[in-house]
Amino acid sequence: MVYLGLSCFLLHVFVVFGSEITFELPDNDKQCFYEELEKDVKFDIDFQVIAGGNYDVDSFVTDPLNNVLYNEQKKQYDSFSHTTAMKGVYKVCFSNEFSTFSDKTVYLDFRHGDEEPIIQTMTGPVALTQMESSCVSIHEILKAVADSQTWYRLREAHDRTRAEHLLERVTYWSIGETVLLFVIGIGQVMMLRSFFSEKKGSVAATT
Repeated sequence: MVYLGLSCFLLHVFVVFGSEITFELPDNDKQCFYEELEKDVKFDIDFQVIAGGNYDVDSFVTDPLNNVLYNEQKKQYDSFSHTTAMKGVYKVCFSNEFSTFSDKTVYLDFRHGDEEPIIQTMTGPVALTQMESSCVSIHEILKAVADSQTWYRLREAHDRTRAEHLLERVTYWSIGETVLLFVIGIGQVMMLRSFFSEKKGSVAATT
């Protein structure tokens, strides 16, 4: 079993390059990321707003000639795939310029390139040994587990931010209600005292 695991590890070879980042996007601001790619290279972009405002952001992607490949406004999350038609620097931008007071926290996953087979002989229809089949199966399961963990981390961060925001609003509402109750209570006491003071004055005038 140890030998099988070691063999799978040695055969686990990738040429996929990627970056996962989480960054702050201030209000009335825009941030761009640049990547130089060769021709006929496929790249994938996944992003999600995990905190701030209405959890939305503007985003666009341009090629080396500034042709717009992708342009969406006020998206909470989205995915985009494209195969490059030319060599050069590709730009991915996120804009929060429509917001005047809400900062955003954005998660970005940028991947490019193709994944080589974990076994070099798998370039064509060939029969695999039991060990090779097990390695391929483990490899696919680990990929699914990694994707699921990323998704759950994003959901956890998103839900935690919402819960903290809800707690803050409930706290402020409770403080406001408490202050209002004190003001109403003091007002009622003052009103009752004014009633009694008016009665004492009227009695003294009649005598």
